[in-house]
Parts: sequence; C-alpha cells; structure tokens
Amino acid sequence: MNLEKYRSQIPPKIYTVLETRGFKTLRPAQIKSIKAGLFEDKNLLVCTPTASGKTLVAELAALNAIFHDHGKAVYVVPLRALASEKNRTFKRDYPELKIALSSGDIDSSDSYLEKYDIIITTSEKFDSLIRHETPWLKEVKVVIIDEIHLLNDVGRGPTLEILITILKKVLPKMQMIALSATVGNAEELAEWLNAELIKDDWRPVRLDKGVYLDGEIEFFE
Repeated sequence: MNLEKYRSQIPPKIYTVLETRGFKTLRPAQIKSIKAGLFEDKNLLVCTPTASGKTLVAELAALNAIFHDHGKAVYVVPLRALASEKNRTFKRDYPELKIALSSGDIDSSDSYLEKYDIIITTSEKFDSLIRHETPWLKEVKVVIIDEIHLLNDVGRGPTLEILITILKKVLPKMQMIALSATVGNAEELAEWLNAELIKDDWRPVRLDKGVYLDGEIEFFE
C-alpha cells in the first residue's frame, strides 16, 4: 500500500527517514500498527508471518521514541548472535543514530549506554541492567521484545516473564512492542501486556503445504 497515502498519520521526521531509505509502500501489519496507535505510544503485540514487516514496526516505534518522545529505545532479543546481527543492521540503516550493543558481562550497569539512542540487548542482560539500577533506565520510552513466544521456553521464558513484569512496574508509562510469528495464545498474551493485538496472514511469498512421497508432492487444498 502506497506510503504517500499514510503521510498524515506518520510524524514528519519519521516519514523523511522512510523516504530516505527508499520505502514507497507499507505492508498490512505496518498499516494496522499505525492505525492501532503505534505513534501514540500504544502497546502492540504484532503476530504476523516471517518477513511480513514486523521489524519495521519496531523500528518505527524506536524512531518515535527518539524523535518525538526524546528518549531511548531498547531492543531485546533472545540470543547474543541475534543481538550482534541487529546491531550491524541498525547501524547500516540508521547511521544518524547512536546505536549500542550490550550483551556481554551481565554483572554491570553499563552506565556508558546513557549516550546512545537505541540499545540492543538480550533479556538476561537487560534484566541485569535493571537490577543494577542503571541510571539511564528512566530515559527509556519504548521496549521492543523480539520473539516473545519464547515466554514458553523452559530455559529463557522465566527470565523474559520476570523482565516484562519488572518493566511494567518500574516504567509504567513506557511503550512495549512485542513481536512474534508463532504465538499460539495471542489474545491472552495481548491482554497480559495490555497491548493492541495486530494479526495478519500476509506474507511476501505464498506458503503451500504438501506431502512429498516417491518423488512427487501432493499439495493440500
């Protein structure tokens, strides 16, 4: 859907960034998120297929936190390797912003992060930063939780659940953007997060299911 059509619903600075990056269209999940209050600091749970545009929703929320709310954005991922990947991608796409990666020693407050706009970290590291009462925490305006379905993971789930619970207590006015392609109980999770649920089945490549046997594939209707 044409980006120009939604110019009036997108803050001018953010619209300029999208134009600079060459965006001419928006995907269904992105439009639904804007209409649901993405730029009005509403909590969102975005449950759409892989490659459907969830990450851009998170990036738009981060830009809004920086340009409009004059604060910081924290992007939480489950793995250090994924944190490093996001760090490289964001630095490439947003050279005008100060972006930092914090996923190392969990027993520190990393006070140097006060100088950065976007902080990319793991749930374990962010939990440690909060417990160390890191001084810049009060400046956080949006927290993005990627792969939030890992709440059900026996290893990482408890830390993530505690992290979200603490965040709701210490930053009651923050915006939370949660992303997943595989949440099974989306309505229940959205209620717990006090978030608007964004669901959509659109994907950039059609997905067909079938059974392969003896060199042939029988696709389901």
